[in-house]
Amino acid sequence: MADLVAAFRKAVAARGDAPALVEADGRAVSFRELLRRAEGFAAGLEARGVGRGDRALVAMPVGADLYAALAGLWMRGGVAVFPEPALGLRGVRHAVQAARPKVLVATGAYRFLRLFPGLWGAKALRPGGKGEPSAVEFGADDPALMSFTSGSTGAPKCIVRSHGFLMAQRAAVAPLLEAKDARDLVAFPVFVLVGLAAGRCSILPNWRLSRQTTVTGAALATRIEETRATRALLPPALCERLAEAGVPDCLREVFTGGGPVFPDTLRALAARCRAVAVYGSTEAEPIAEIDAADISPEDWAAMAEGAGLLAGRPVPEVDLRLVDDEVWVAGAHVNDGYLDPADDAANKVRENGRVWHRTGDSARLDGQGRLWLLGRHDARIAHRGAWLYPFELEVPARLWPGVRRAALVEVSSRPVLVVEAEASGDWPVPDGIEVRHIPTIPMDRRHASKVDLAALRRSLRWGAGRVRRPVGRPRP
Repeated sequence: MADLVAAFRKAVAARGDAPALVEADGRAVSFRELLRRAEGFAAGLEARGVGRGDRALVAMPVGADLYAALAGLWMRGGVAVFPEPALGLRGVRHAVQAARPKVLVATGAYRFLRLFPGLWGAKALRPGGKGEPSAVEFGADDPALMSFTSGSTGAPKCIVRSHGFLMAQRAAVAPLLEAKDARDLVAFPVFVLVGLAAGRCSILPNWRLSRQTTVTGAALATRIEETRATRALLPPALCERLAEAGVPDCLREVFTGGGPVFPDTLRALAARCRAVAVYGSTEAEPIAEIDAADISPEDWAAMAEGAGLLAGRPVPEVDLRLVDDEVWVAGAHVNDGYLDPADDAANKVRENGRVWHRTGDSARLDGQGRLWLLGRHDARIAHRGAWLYPFELEVPARLWPGVRRAALVEVSSRPVLVVEAEASGDWPVPDGIEVRHIPTIPMDRRHASKVDLAALRRSLRWGAGRVRRPVGRPRP
């Protein structure tokens, strides 16, 4: 069957000794060398009796060994299990309980996880080995990868991706990323797989992906310059810092996603290079995309006036509809269920043999068929006989003088706009909206690009923030 390993082998035949990966320390690993490592590891798995359907917890830094181990597992028909890194040991514990892996693939200190309850009987392996594995037959519906949602809205849900699903995701992503001779700095590990299959060089981060907040804009710019990256795939938080530090001349394009991409960030990037925002979710990536060059002056003005966040047209591979303003999607690269069927009830809808995924995002479609995001569906607030959506206020507020971030929350049945700012300003606050400004709005652990609403609400309950009473001025 056609799968990512087959696509990678084809890339190896075409690219040979060209660099496939640039490691955190700057060393380059060729396509041929990566394939050799993968086959050697697969041969070792075969010798230890690991085969089709066996689940392996993978715990190691993002590097060539990780991708060699992943390819080696797939050569044997194995299933890679990735805990949610932002959750630390809690994420490992949840992954072990949910997936019950028979194998532990780990390096360095991660090898001590074999002492973890639930892994005592697992076969502990590390990348490496020599030889070529025997061929294993498996189908498009066979599982290849198990990962977890962030858990920001409850217990992390386990998502099982089949080989067919990964190929469908590649088919949806590849047209967006198609480029000749690009050198990609990739902060989203799954997109490295797309690059390897396409024969492109992927530059790996030299920071911990679970600690995005530690990366400065200057350090990011230095990484880009030292590795001669021509394109970067980064979460919005890193894009903000890069724009502030200055985009290096070698960088021609930036693709960003994994959280809302607000107009101030997108516009700052677009002034120096091509900037593309991709909208999607863990269960469905991608859903829509927008090139900043395609945003008209009227669109920029509409976002500043509270029309929402323009996410662009849905990609051809996805079917999209709005139900009570919530985005529902279906398609070959849209996850149709979780490992635990009990998790399906919240956001899976089955109709006539088809599964629709409820994203939990509110949006509207304009006359051109473009998607305008309005924020989280469960974060909308009843206000003066209508729904008030987060992005109607948060997007304009980010353009107010001195404001870095904004978040709409409900406090004592009233809408409160929390802004990250050092001091109050002469802001055009809509009538009936209370504003509180605080030094820092808490962000999510995964990409540091989404507001951690639970943490923010907790801080507000303790009286954080100074109150600015409504001033009765209309929206701009």
